[in-house]
Amino acid sequence: MKPPYIPQLRLYQNWLMEQRQLQFDDYQALWRWSVTDLDAFWQSIWDYFDIQSPTPHSAVLADARMPGAQWFPGAQCNYARQVFRHVQAADAAGMPALISHGEKSLAAGSPARTLSWAELKRQSAALALHLQALGVQPGDRVAAYLPNAPEAVIAFLATASIGAVWSVCAPDMGSQAVLDRFRQIEPKVLIACDGVTYAGRDIDRSTVVNEIRAALPTVTHLIVHDNLGTHAAITEHALFATVCARDDAQTAAFEPRWVAFDHPLWIVYSSGTTGLPKAIVHGHGGIILVGLTLKTLHDDIGPSYADNTRGERFLWYSSTGWMMWNAQIYGLLDGTTCCTFDGNPGGTKDKPDWTTLWRFAAATQVTFFGAGAAFYASCMKAGIDLSTCGDLTRVRALGTTGSPLSAEVQQWGTDQFHRVGLKEDIWWCNISGGTDFASAFIGGNRELPLHPGEMQCRMLGCAVEAWSESGQVVVDEVGELVCLKPIPSMPLYLWGDKNNARYLSSYFDTYPNVWRHGDWLKVTPQGGCIIYGRSDATINRYGLRMGTSEIYNAVESLPEVIDSMVVDLEYLGRDSYMPLFVVLREGVTLDDALRTRIGQAIRNALSPRFVPDDVFQVAEIPRTLSGKKQELPIKKLLLGQPIDKVVNRDAMANPGCLDWYVAFAKNRAEHKT
Repeated sequence: MKPPYIPQLRLYQNWLMEQRQLQFDDYQALWRWSVTDLDAFWQSIWDYFDIQSPTPHSAVLADARMPGAQWFPGAQCNYARQVFRHVQAADAAGMPALISHGEKSLAAGSPARTLSWAELKRQSAALALHLQALGVQPGDRVAAYLPNAPEAVIAFLATASIGAVWSVCAPDMGSQAVLDRFRQIEPKVLIACDGVTYAGRDIDRSTVVNEIRAALPTVTHLIVHDNLGTHAAITEHALFATVCARDDAQTAAFEPRWVAFDHPLWIVYSSGTTGLPKAIVHGHGGIILVGLTLKTLHDDIGPSYADNTRGERFLWYSSTGWMMWNAQIYGLLDGTTCCTFDGNPGGTKDKPDWTTLWRFAAATQVTFFGAGAAFYASCMKAGIDLSTCGDLTRVRALGTTGSPLSAEVQQWGTDQFHRVGLKEDIWWCNISGGTDFASAFIGGNRELPLHPGEMQCRMLGCAVEAWSESGQVVVDEVGELVCLKPIPSMPLYLWGDKNNARYLSSYFDTYPNVWRHGDWLKVTPQGGCIIYGRSDATINRYGLRMGTSEIYNAVESLPEVIDSMVVDLEYLGRDSYMPLFVVLREGVTLDDALRTRIGQAIRNALSPRFVPDDVFQVAEIPRTLSGKKQELPIKKLLLGQPIDKVVNRDAMANPGCLDWYVAFAKNRAEHKT
């Protein structure tokens, strides 16, 4: 008979008591210790997870500056080496590393694709050796244009194994958006797919791959994942499957190389309101520590081969263009089986089906089911019945992020799992964080009360508070989300950022030496948290962030469009609504044909996710005296705040244009259901 289930966070607290003689009355006391004594807390995470290094570290936090914190100097590690520690135990227990499906295979009723830990290691080693043979050295960049499939995981682990730096864009992104990212980092090798299947359609990306390669002069080799069978249209390349088929003594003997704790692991992208996307560099060691803290302690997911966790299978639906792809493969760090799905979770345009992802979860016996908050809202609106989706009784947790989850949607999900047969309430692990540090500031704790529409706690090690504009701590009222102390996964630097100028302006310009994240946060007296959306003008569309400047580049490339402004009215409990305002050339009128062209321009350059809900023709875009578009004041106006509270007319270049927006906001408020 199995012992009763003990949450992972409780196991950690038991360890603290046994090994450190530390005992805490409640979670709030534990959290306060974790953000007060950073050295003791992060050393405990190192020891608890038995992080290995061939050389000792001379300190935990040698320099506590933000930015510029120096963690674990002297230590060595490797993300891939941490993953492959689990090969023997997991394979002996019969627990696979990856279980995957795509739209086509699921629709055809084919069995899921399964990859053992040993096979994951072998294929990663084969690709790593191939990259080395191509001349890839530690610190060189390997760029990928791949879907959420095992090939992306294999390619990432191969890159990390040799100390090269990984960076991936999703194949739903157009060539310009990809080049805005990859041009900055000058990759040596490109790994791409020939196409993807989404919403029932095969989308050939061979032309885009050729365009990307031609525009990246530093790329010396191209490796293609033949996903649609159209790879012949792509210029000279090696096939991914052929490279990974290698199985010889050298492959079997390959081990990931040790690298410094702060050696660059990957480059991810987070866009602001101006300029190119920020190319954010994270290090091996910081990501390992923070990834394990998030995924094991707060998401409550232990190794799949451990009795305590009943054979975990971890699903967090994502594309490779969202930071949750990175968080999804954190599961591999402690030996958890990761389940990946590539395709549209909502069926096709002609035949919507929001049961798709649930049926995948049932077929693969998922225990933790994660997705963007918008996914759950879509399921509720579609009226699906989870009891018809197969056996979901092994699901014991639902994860959400990407945008605020309303109390109504959370209650719907809880009720659905009562229908499935769960006697107690399902545990909702609602988290909020960011690409910027590849983790969460706010997360879950299985032992704390659940309040629909609220997140349970601030994450261990994250000194998060809500601040007023004057920099005062506020409780039980909305303020700016700030982090007062460093965490190991904060960026090492932004690629190509001279003197850290953009890094400082992005996170530290409002409150010196304090990280301002760009979210509205309320912390309750009990320590619960509610996120009320973005406090800046960055678009967070279905979990994927995009800078407004990238949208403007696409829209204003059309000859008819002189100027434009977009806002995303994401807010707790409401649907995301993103209107686009355009100023057109004299004599041009906005009609359906132009609306279609605007939408197509955004689809081609960026992604279908950023096509606006509505387009409106306006006489002027409101601007400051220095010429900046006033996105945030208009967003606040449309969310119901008085115009005089959100904008200083004296600081505007064209205050007369505000009357139109005030009337628009009033009309929308009166007619909104």
